[in-house]
Amino acid sequence: MHDRVVNNTSIWSRGMMAVTGAQFLSAFGDNALLFATLAVLKQQFYPDWSQPVLQMVFVGAYILFAPFVGQVADSFAKGRVMMFANGLKLLGAAAICVGLNPFVGYLLVGIGAAAYSPAKYGILGELTTGERLVKANGLMESSTIAAILLGSMAGGILADWNIVAALGVCVLVYAGAVLANLYIPKLAPARPGQSWRFAPMTRSFFSATRVLWQSGDTRFSLVGTSLFWGAGVTLRFLLVLWVPVALGITDNATPTYLNAMVAVGIVVGAGAAAKLVTLKTVARCMPAGIFIGVGVLFFALQNALLPAYLLLLLIGIMGGFFVVPLNALLQERGKHSVGAGNAIAVQNLGENTAMLLMLGLFSLAVKTGASIVGIGIGFGAVFALAISGLWVWQRRQR
Repeated sequence: MHDRVVNNTSIWSRGMMAVTGAQFLSAFGDNALLFATLAVLKQQFYPDWSQPVLQMVFVGAYILFAPFVGQVADSFAKGRVMMFANGLKLLGAAAICVGLNPFVGYLLVGIGAAAYSPAKYGILGELTTGERLVKANGLMESSTIAAILLGSMAGGILADWNIVAALGVCVLVYAGAVLANLYIPKLAPARPGQSWRFAPMTRSFFSATRVLWQSGDTRFSLVGTSLFWGAGVTLRFLLVLWVPVALGITDNATPTYLNAMVAVGIVVGAGAAAKLVTLKTVARCMPAGIFIGVGVLFFALQNALLPAYLLLLLIGIMGGFFVVPLNALLQERGKHSVGAGNAIAVQNLGENTAMLLMLGLFSLAVKTGASIVGIGIGFGAVFALAISGLWVWQRRQR
């Protein structure tokens, strides 16, 4: 017999550990694969502006499948949905490894990631509840960021050594994630028996979107997390092009080390948020969001490694402190209104639309020959102003 909630007294339950381990392996594969595939693009002499386009293909899958993946996550046991999604990622990585078009293989990985996200976050609200949900999110984010840290470095270092070997490691890691998913408790579906016809599914999704956007708390969370992840993915590609211009270094590994510093900072910031912020005091995270933009602005002006590392560490700390409480707020409110899976799917639509827009503008700026330092300065300033505006808006709403 299924259990609706396996353990709501501890974030160290067997179920949470299985989810965290599976998430670590899946995120490790995602980040190693990105830098290995970027090395493939460089090896095959694709232009610089095509690098963010690779991520846009991935993000496009999230947007295209957003109306459906939340219902999938809520209609089946979420651990099994995660296993199927990791299987799709494995196929995409294997396709790139055997020489198929990298954009096609990466699209398949994006489809798997789109299906995976609502299940991995939605299951947290089924394994734990209330204020422990912030701590569970902190654990999940820490696992994810540790995977970003190690996966990014592994992808860049292995790609400098042998690109095929780097891609092969990604395939093996995804296989490990599929196996880890077998140890996640098989919970009962949250919302079984929903219609699988196209029109009712899309109506259901956009109805959930409307419900979440009409609530002040969830609207605030959706805007904040969308801005954060749109900025985060753009910063990653900014680093790849900034390193050779500002530092004169052309290898694949150095941008991954710099990304790793952001990852380390997010782990610290996520831990601080779990201790200092509750669902009632979410607004405490807003100044950290403003400092992210200010940090990026100053980072773009650097021309030496040490200050660049320190600024990226600070940006990461601010990022972890900013995003973890917003995620927890959306999951808690979403679980009681439209279902956690649907809430995360709506969040994914917002976040990935923001990523697509920001990456598109970034790619366009690079293609038109704008200075990468100037792009970084403008990007940081606009982000700081956007979060400031969101904070003022939220205070007026209250």
